[in-house]
Amino acid sequence: MAGEWASTRSALETPDVGGEKTSFDSRDLALTVVFAALYATLVIVQGQSAAAAIQLRIADCLIPLCALFGWPAIVGVTAGAFVSNVFTSLPMTNGVYDVAFGPLANLLAGTTIYVLRKRRLTGCIIASIEIGLLVGSYLWAIFGAPSDIFTLGITLNWPIWVASILSITISSLVAIAVIGYTLLSIMSKKSTAQSLKSKGLRIAS
Repeated sequence: MAGEWASTRSALETPDVGGEKTSFDSRDLALTVVFAALYATLVIVQGQSAAAAIQLRIADCLIPLCALFGWPAIVGVTAGAFVSNVFTSLPMTNGVYDVAFGPLANLLAGTTIYVLRKRRLTGCIIASIEIGLLVGSYLWAIFGAPSDIFTLGITLNWPIWVASILSITISSLVAIAVIGYTLLSIMSKKSTAQSLKSKGLRIAS
């Protein structure tokens, strides 16, 4: 009985997406904290360009790493989005929408990339669209309509929510499917993965 109790304290068993059991130990918790802190710091340091009608949230390049690190990264980027959105969006009118739904967008995107980790680029593209649809559907209520979408120009008779969704989707594709996918590819190299494993980190297969 004592051995079972010690085992429970050292590693929590949590359900995986595929129905399997995966342990969540102190290293995973530490990795979650690292991802959350790094995500929040990147957003806060970047400032308003990470939270606006037209934005390129550099911190979103961490989301593709969910394919490599699994649930610690997923929980980390979700918590990081919550903390950073409290800091950047909550003081604004309707900013509570970003605090509530921004982390959910990251949770959905991170889970999608993890589930599709065998098809990483596809996962990154789908995750970008998910964030664009979810975040873009409410962001206009906080910041108003984007005046332009990365110099593409917006027809004035477009619905405001369409312009917002398109703007966020494009920026998410850049941050996640371009920058993030490149970062994921670099960290997935055999030498890098072996180095991470040697430090006790679990790499998703």
